[in-house]
Amino acid sequence: MIQVNVKGGVMTDAEKEAYIRRAREQYPDKRISSMDISLDGEYADITYHWETVPFERIRRITGYLVGTLDRFNNGKRAEEADRVKHGIG
Repeated sequence: MIQVNVKGGVMTDAEKEAYIRRAREQYPDKRISSMDISLDGEYADITYHWETVPFERIRRITGYLVGTLDRFNNGKRAEEADRVKHGIG
């Protein structure tokens, strides 16, 4: 359940649900963890707090974009082990 924090007034549960629906429609690719709604007369200022998205590192190794080496066969694993790794010095 998404937590909705209301400041400067009172909102019904139906109004909170309407704001949650609106946020999901506007940002379909993001996941909302909570919302802060500040009421000022007829205006509502909304601050969204998003859930973090896991990040997977992708590298180019021996001509392939990969995240892990688990799907490489022995030949490709040997190529990766033999390559020269450059550092910033």
